[in-house]
Amino acid sequence: MNMSILRFISRFVLVLTLVLELSCVGRRITKANVDEVAEGMSKKQVESILGPPTELDNKDFVIMKKTTYVYRQGQGTVTIVFKDDKVTEKQSTLTD
Repeated sequence: MNMSILRFISRFVLVLTLVLELSCVGRRITKANVDEVAEGMSKKQVESILGPPTELDNKDFVIMKKTTYVYRQGQGTVTIVFKDDKVTEKQSTLTD
């Protein structure tokens, strides 16, 4: 009886681990997700929709207070520009 409980627990842990790993894989970014992003949104709001960016560019941060988030998926790219931590511009080449 003890062995069957141990097998059950080990299988449960394995399945749980696989589910957690799959849920941590990057989100699929769609045109609909990108359309939800609006001018004036904060970085936190954008990340709640699109997830963390693939690339982050802060080269203009000191002078212009600009940050650029770049999301790459397949051949598509989404670029979100923030000024003073608010969305000022977005560009997308996603073709859903």
